[in-house]
Amino acid sequence: MTDPVGKLPSELDQLPDRDPEETAEWAASLDAVTQAAGPHRATYLMRRSLQHAEGAGLALPKLLETDYVNSIPTAAEPEFDGDLEMESRITAWNRWNAAAMVTRGARYGVGGHIATFASAAWLYETGFNHFFRGKEGDGSGDQLYIQGHASPGIYARAFLDGRLSERQLDNFRQEAGGDGLPSYPHPRRLPWLWEFPTVSMGLGPLSAIYQARFNRYLAHRSIKDTANSHVWAFLGDGEMDEPESTAALALASREQLDNLTFVINCNLQRLDGPVRANFRVVQELEAQFRGAGWNVVKTLWGNAWDELFQLDTTGALLRRLREVPDAQFQTYATRDVAYIREHFFGAEPALAELAKLLTDAKIGECFYTSRGGHEARKVYAAYKAAVEHKGAPTVILAQTVKGYTLGKGFESKNANHQMKKLSIDEFKGMRELLGLPIPDSAFEDGLVPYGHPGADSPEVRYLQERRAALGGPAPARRMHASAPLPQPEERAFKALYKGSGKQEMATTMAFVRLVKDLMRDKETGKRWVPIVPDEARTFGMESLFPSAGIYSPMGQTYDPVDRDQLMYYKEAKDGQILNEGITEAGAMADFIAASTSYATHGETMIPFYIFYSMFGWQRTGDQMWQLADQLGKGFIVGATAGRTTLTGEGLQHADGHSHLIAATNPASLNYDPAFAYEVAVIVKDGLRRMYGPEAENVFYYLTVYNEPKPQPAMPEGVEEGIVKGLYRFKEGTPAKADAPRIQLLSSGTAIHWALEAQELLAADWGVTADVWSATSWGELRRDALEADEALLRGEQRVPYVTQALSGAPGPVLAVSDWMRQVPDQISQWVEQDWSSLGTDGFGLSDTRAAARRHFGVDAQSIVVASLAQLAKRGEVPASAIKEARERYGL
Repeated sequence: MTDPVGKLPSELDQLPDRDPEETAEWAASLDAVTQAAGPHRATYLMRRSLQHAEGAGLALPKLLETDYVNSIPTAAEPEFDGDLEMESRITAWNRWNAAAMVTRGARYGVGGHIATFASAAWLYETGFNHFFRGKEGDGSGDQLYIQGHASPGIYARAFLDGRLSERQLDNFRQEAGGDGLPSYPHPRRLPWLWEFPTVSMGLGPLSAIYQARFNRYLAHRSIKDTANSHVWAFLGDGEMDEPESTAALALASREQLDNLTFVINCNLQRLDGPVRANFRVVQELEAQFRGAGWNVVKTLWGNAWDELFQLDTTGALLRRLREVPDAQFQTYATRDVAYIREHFFGAEPALAELAKLLTDAKIGECFYTSRGGHEARKVYAAYKAAVEHKGAPTVILAQTVKGYTLGKGFESKNANHQMKKLSIDEFKGMRELLGLPIPDSAFEDGLVPYGHPGADSPEVRYLQERRAALGGPAPARRMHASAPLPQPEERAFKALYKGSGKQEMATTMAFVRLVKDLMRDKETGKRWVPIVPDEARTFGMESLFPSAGIYSPMGQTYDPVDRDQLMYYKEAKDGQILNEGITEAGAMADFIAASTSYATHGETMIPFYIFYSMFGWQRTGDQMWQLADQLGKGFIVGATAGRTTLTGEGLQHADGHSHLIAATNPASLNYDPAFAYEVAVIVKDGLRRMYGPEAENVFYYLTVYNEPKPQPAMPEGVEEGIVKGLYRFKEGTPAKADAPRIQLLSSGTAIHWALEAQELLAADWGVTADVWSATSWGELRRDALEADEALLRGEQRVPYVTQALSGAPGPVLAVSDWMRQVPDQISQWVEQDWSSLGTDGFGLSDTRAAARRHFGVDAQSIVVASLAQLAKRGEVPASAIKEARERYGL
């Protein structure tokens, strides 16, 4: 047999052929079929052969794409478990009220989105009626990641169910004194309803995967039986462009998360126009998910298409569907039947002949309305297949028409995402289409009315009975107060209170040592969830590997290379550590799932996530806001912090700004401790505030350093100052009574430069400096802002920073390993003359000493800056500044 001209080599060329003659015969047979029956018949036979081989258990690579048809043929659909007519009436009411709510909101200029729920209504309603488990049954119920722009439909259903009133619907996208409805799923704004914020697109699918994974983690660690919890993520096909949407697909298949289903509403439109104008997004997504190892269910066509497929004896229809780009298919939905006959069926003679057998009404039904995502039986079959599939997650690709049932002015229009209301006439047309008993008199005031069949109507009784059978209302978030966690034994904290003596220890190691001891606590130790993105050894966490184990649902199926070492790499099915590989986004998604387990599963967990500080808030800041919205709790730890402590790694590893970004998040309590005992006090207080009797919905951001230093013992009476953000660490001793004086405020590793500067100022210049540890510039500012707000209410309250520095003589100079804006946050509440030093600008590759000299924050630079401030006040001669610069070589 001769190879075709230009044939590229393949992996088969490397395999031995035991019988080349037999191979040639198979190839010749295929050539014969191609020549006699055409390439389409040959392709069909090849695919049938592959299907047969797979069914026979032969290990063959799978095709990444299938034909542009439903995965589940009509004849193979399971029996529908419900009253379809009743569910159609319920869905009609919900469609109406969703559109009415948004249109009525337009009176106040708040608007909203109508078209998304209109296209996805049956995707949600089928789930609510048949699949989504509530939280009042056994276990934790299902976790629903609702597509954000579909929120009006969820509110409409809650209204029909009696969970929301007309007044609340009329307060859509308004606060209304706590009686309003947030525009999108926001747990912090509506904590009894929403569990997961999803409108920062891309974060929902990423979080859903890690939530499903965390459910398994809880079960494998014997903390909570989550066998009956299923994660459903509702997404738009346009949302899948976000890199986060597909970032963890391989994780989901690798760990066989069959407790997870993605439902992608493929209405072929994103916010401005077609998702894949010149291509086919469904086929692209199918290939992407199949390639990642997911089970793919395509639900594309409604029952009206069955006749067309039965008439397609030549395969011409399938070929045409494979080649028509999405934007053209969208155009078909807006043009008359004559256009469709010419431009779709006129593409080849066999199709033209098929079209002659079809009425205009049949063609219109197929191309205007009949989509798999609009038919409850099709959706039911897809969902049933998803929950019954074992060994892999499932994605359902459901094709719909964006704006379905809203009329020709909305359906498939490029601009429908921005269209916020319908006219009265459009509503009347929608009423007729949906068959709703709403009289014309209801429109007399110029407002579209809400519709409700009555609290005791058959529709509402059916809806509520269905939900009762499935475990209660959904979506819903647990609002019951979790039992406070007992405070850990004091022994773990005391180890850091007493200092390290002459031994040097970085604050990173102090934190890890503390948590390692806390994980041994009999009461709460199992609730700690250590999370790290593949650099545990960098942060000194390898000692946790053999004791706590690295979580893997497969356990350890290999003999680790370092098994004979004390701190070997140990994976275990009940492992406690989540070591995520090189993905800060994945690690952050872990943290969100663990930090909200108290609500999702009624099991309080204490996550701590440690990472290079440069790659935390800067890289995953959007997820930090998601965490805040989701009311998460735990410790986020930025290690190797500061712009000068990580030697030699230069610009992209030098963090001088994460505290500035963190300060923008109201739920984040941000600390920059200098000493090990400060770390202990902050963690202890954090456990009280987040998990104690009066638990708060906050999380902590701590920055710790990789610079080993002798750790002092904790002075008496400083705990309050540590928690509030400032205390005097070392008071200067005046050489004489009238010596010039300055207050040096420093945070983190900068306190060591300030202490050295304190000595230089006294020895070389006769200046007395008091050194303060500013453990939290952010908490000082938060307290000051609250004092300002109290003043506006007529209450007199002095900010803590003002009180702490009250009467302290001389000017204040603040210094840190951060940009100057970080300490400058509190300057307006400091009564003394204020100045600051910081590490503004890019990082650089050099030694710590050289970097600190470059940024002007080393001890000598602090001395010069101190003299400059005192010279302004006339307390030292101006010549001292120049003399100091020359003496220190600045």
